[in-house]
Amino acid sequence: MPLKQYKAFTPVRRFRQSASYAEITKDTPEKNLTERKLRQAGRNAQGRVTTRHRGGGEKRRYRIVDFKRNKDGIPARVLAIEYDPNRSARLALLGYRDGEKRYILAPNELKVGDTVLSGPEAEARVGNCLPLENIPTGTTIHGVELQPGRGAQLVRAAGGMAQLVAKEGEFAQIRLPSGGIRVVQVRCRATVGQLGNVEHENRKIGGAGHRRRMGWARRSRRSAARRRRHGANPRWASRHAATPRRTAS
Repeated sequence: MPLKQYKAFTPVRRFRQSASYAEITKDTPEKNLTERKLRQAGRNAQGRVTTRHRGGGEKRRYRIVDFKRNKDGIPARVLAIEYDPNRSARLALLGYRDGEKRYILAPNELKVGDTVLSGPEAEARVGNCLPLENIPTGTTIHGVELQPGRGAQLVRAAGGMAQLVAKEGEFAQIRLPSGGIRVVQVRCRATVGQLGNVEHENRKIGGAGHRRRMGWARRSRRSAARRRRHGANPRWASRHAATPRRTAS
């Protein structure tokens, strides 16, 4: 997916790059698959700031994503590819044959109309979720479980992919995007393929107003917030150093 370029009719737009959203096929989410999301603006239950530089932003509704993929043996058809404001990856809306709808993280090559399946009998194709013991070694995967039945916890960001390196007995070795090797049980599940929105890491926000709408508050330099004696320490000294006082000889 290429990045969208903007005409430089303002200084902010000159260097801005954002996603083209060409793969998005549906604008509004499924109402019964969303819930209210409250914002704390970086405050805890006592109202004290525990995470700095958070606040404001557009209202969001949380999309309920199926990380467990526990509808085994029931084929599902991809109905739409949607945008999720709460994560960098895209969502795929699945419609099962029994009429139920669920959201999953959309792999890179998954298109509207494709059929996906979950369970031990599923084929190792893009979008299918199955135990690691049934996935061939060397396959690109994402959404890896740490414990069987707990749901995907690893490799869930945009463009993320891991690789199944080896399997020995009851354990499997997975190479994570960081390059590290993680050992999990072979009964843990993973989804085949690389996550979509690969160009997310190359985007450029471009302006402070856009970042405020994302829920980030402005940051202050701590050197400007502290009251320091002039010339006490070059690192924390104020901008204009005081003239040394002359002593009587």
